[in-house]
Amino acid sequence: KGTKCINIRRNGVHGNGVHHVNIKGALYPIKSKSRRQRWEVKPSEMANNTLNPIRAIVDGMKLTPNPEKPMIALSIGDPTVFGNLPTDGAVLQAMKDAIDSQKYNGYAPSVGYLQSRQAVANFYSCPEAPLEAEDVILTSGCSQAIDLAISVLCNPGDNILVPCPGFSLYKTLAVSMGIEVKLYNLLPEKSWEVDLQHMESLIDERTSCLIITNPSNPCGSVFNKKHLQEILKVASRHCVPILADEIYSDMVTVDSNDDALASFSSDVPILSCGGLAKRWLVPGWRMGWILIHDRDDIFGTEIRQGLVKLSQRILGACSIVQGALEQILDSTPQSFYNNTIGFLKSNSEICFSELSSVPGLNPVMPSGAMYIMIGIDMDHFPDFKNDVDFTERLVTEQSVFCLPASAFEYPNFFRIVVTVPEEMMLEACARIREFCQSHYRPPSRDSNDLDQ
Repeated sequence: KGTKCINIRRNGVHGNGVHHVNIKGALYPIKSKSRRQRWEVKPSEMANNTLNPIRAIVDGMKLTPNPEKPMIALSIGDPTVFGNLPTDGAVLQAMKDAIDSQKYNGYAPSVGYLQSRQAVANFYSCPEAPLEAEDVILTSGCSQAIDLAISVLCNPGDNILVPCPGFSLYKTLAVSMGIEVKLYNLLPEKSWEVDLQHMESLIDERTSCLIITNPSNPCGSVFNKKHLQEILKVASRHCVPILADEIYSDMVTVDSNDDALASFSSDVPILSCGGLAKRWLVPGWRMGWILIHDRDDIFGTEIRQGLVKLSQRILGACSIVQGALEQILDSTPQSFYNNTIGFLKSNSEICFSELSSVPGLNPVMPSGAMYIMIGIDMDHFPDFKNDVDFTERLVTEQSVFCLPASAFEYPNFFRIVVTVPEEMMLEACARIREFCQSHYRPPSRDSNDLDQ
């Protein structure tokens, strides 16, 4: 109608076999393009390479509970599931105040509000590892913090060192990015300390990151000061930065070290990942952070700028929770933390005490976090092929679901979450005892032994 300055239409193929288009009466040749003959839309390599080991194992299990016994799930690392561990009223009030203020309904900066970052820096800063707002990046939960930390430190073809047993997300993220995962052993006989010699033997010129989880999921272990210093010496010798997963920081149930790894580092740069999820009992609020500890300026501006750029891909932490963050950190009473730790300590002791006397089971007493690992003497349970079979049958016969440690690449153990109500923990332990007693076979004695 005279409103378009360019009218493009295909004129088809001329005698020379070249396509032309008509633009305002003039013919122009265009390159012939090959055309797909059929639909073929495939998932990306990243999607195909993304695998959650826990889901891979659990989804393959036949979980049919005993209809005569109510289900007790000791498998989920969510402290809110049973309703017995609510967050503190001060935490809820901070959220209500943030909502009512109507100041936090818009987009926040990709790294988080400056005031909220400063609040986190103030909360975690100490003379040995000082922090400022510029050292804090707010994220959508600790999981995004770990994702950003791995992404900024590693390239495809690099490798990272990951604890075994360890949190499965590290491998899920790394493998999807084309990063090799090398597993270093933790030692159950030493309360899950790192096998330092084994860890150091795995380091090579492509090792771009060492992951330390303290306190540990799934082990519930807490490293003492001496052991943390030994880990730092290995990292320092080989100039490998550390990703410290400290989401369970301060959730320590024994008289042990609860200081951050960075407070013992004189040179090793550390990206510490944490959040509100576990200590404040609000995992669904998705508030995490990265604390950048770099006293020798080894990361320099490049790693910091890299984290800022990565944070801009998807805006992270919820703006309302950010708005409440300063009040949450300042107003949560110490009694709330103490009550949570007291409950976890009591339940851990109950579970350890009850299962220590069960033939064929070897629990490792935890020192923190929300978990206890139980060893299975599989030789005494010939009815089962492995820990997955053992835990599957435990559901079938007793309606108790524990996570097989094969999900953490550590067979012949299972993990129990100790956040369930006390009476439920006692009932679960009684059922596990009954299950083991019905399947346990004592050590066999050959005929020579019997004749003596």
